[in-house]
Amino acid sequence: MRIVLILAALLFSTLASTVATAADSASPPNVLFISIDDLNDWTGAMGGNVQAKTPNLDKLCEQGILFTNAHCSQPVCTASRNSVLSGLHPSTTGWYSSTAAMRRTYDQVMGQHKMLPQHFKDNGYETLAVGKVFHQGVSDYRERTDDFWNVTGPNYKISKKLRARGEGYGGTKFYPFPKNGSQIIDRYGKKYADGNSLCYGALDRDDMPGGKMYDELIAEWAVDQLQQKHDKPFFMAVGFVRPHVPYTAPKEFFDLYDLDEIVVPDVPDDEMADIPMMGKSIAFGTLRSGDHHAVVNLSDTYWRELVYGYLACVSFVDAQAGKVLDALANSPYADNTIVVLWSDHGQHLGEKKHWRKQALWEEATRVPLAFKVPGVSKPATQSAEAVSLLDLYPTLVDVCGLPAATALDGESLLPLIRDPSQTRENPVLINWYYGNYAVRSDDWRYIRYRDGSEELYDHLSDAAERTNLIGKEGFAEIIDQHRRWIPKEDKLPAGSDTWKGDALDRRIEKWRADDSVPDWLK
Repeated sequence: MRIVLILAALLFSTLASTVATAADSASPPNVLFISIDDLNDWTGAMGGNVQAKTPNLDKLCEQGILFTNAHCSQPVCTASRNSVLSGLHPSTTGWYSSTAAMRRTYDQVMGQHKMLPQHFKDNGYETLAVGKVFHQGVSDYRERTDDFWNVTGPNYKISKKLRARGEGYGGTKFYPFPKNGSQIIDRYGKKYADGNSLCYGALDRDDMPGGKMYDELIAEWAVDQLQQKHDKPFFMAVGFVRPHVPYTAPKEFFDLYDLDEIVVPDVPDDEMADIPMMGKSIAFGTLRSGDHHAVVNLSDTYWRELVYGYLACVSFVDAQAGKVLDALANSPYADNTIVVLWSDHGQHLGEKKHWRKQALWEEATRVPLAFKVPGVSKPATQSAEAVSLLDLYPTLVDVCGLPAATALDGESLLPLIRDPSQTRENPVLINWYYGNYAVRSDDWRYIRYRDGSEELYDHLSDAAERTNLIGKEGFAEIIDQHRRWIPKEDKLPAGSDTWKGDALDRRIEKWRADDSVPDWLK
């Protein structure tokens, strides 16, 4: 009798484990892993801009769960994507900056740990990738690409004529540029070359290689793969490029919006008055006069025009994602495929007088994150818990029933996917390069820069982060609660043994030496 009970218990445990995995299916679930470059909260479902038209992304959110308080671990493409795919935080790896530095230190940082697609491949999955998955495409590590992927999608070739429009901008996947090139360079000259990508423009089909944008080729490839027979469960990564700069897209997506009706973010003149020097240096950007100064002085309408371009690009990439989602819905894989949609970081469109990602405020770190897990997630649900893109790796391992990966810094979202009313204790830790941190909890954002200066915002009463509460009475306990999540020791950039400062530090030194903080940042 005891043996029978033991066998029954083991059988129940096995069944329970099976039920806990995605789709409650006997066969392992597939994964459709969709990333969108530089997409902030300007979608219909996220509500960051009420003018945004994103019916396909909104439809996906209605089919599953949307995490409305999700954040990247570092708001720049290379570091964020390597963090997502390794499952390790930049403050763990020291991977803050360039792909070249990451490639040099890969063995030192990763050891026996595996990137997410390699973990799936080594556990019986067919792995497929197209577009911008890592920063430089399907891999930042050429010699390791075969470790990650069984099949990869097409490249994108740009003619010399089209490349000339971009004034030497790196990364052909982001082309084409506007018909007449960058408005910044046209207005200020080539001494403002760092502004070559801060431009916009509607494109005709003869402006594009073969009459198509790269994201359209990405969508076509993914649709084709979903129409083929796959003998193994698949992990398919589809990395769309827009709305990354330049803000160019086919003309029909600009036609969705009326330029005269475009509303720009509300930014008070004294927006930066209570921001520490390091925050001001970050907001300044890279152009000689500062990014915001260049934008608002180019013309009375250029700010509105850039918002117009960004919105057009958002709608364009929404349409491409929709093609892939529709192909999945019409495929034999519809009922046994987990869909996860994410962006690598946000994007400022003038908030905090800033025009990049690469900052520690809400617009730079908040991202769309949605899961559709057949048989597990409930339609049209949301969670407002603070969650990290670091949670993607452990969540997918968990929901697919794979062996646990070692040393992951995130935690599985499966409990929240099952029951969005659950809560989490840990906030999200975010870096901007070495020694600069933000801690985003459910209701607060705390920032501590490497010089010790701080910011604190109450998101219940100040979602736009207008009032820095540091130095005001009544917040000592909140500050202490958030400070304890900051690493006690700053991890040096991988491959370095000392910190010698960077352009942010040098700019502050100059400002202090000659009392030259720009008036628009005061």
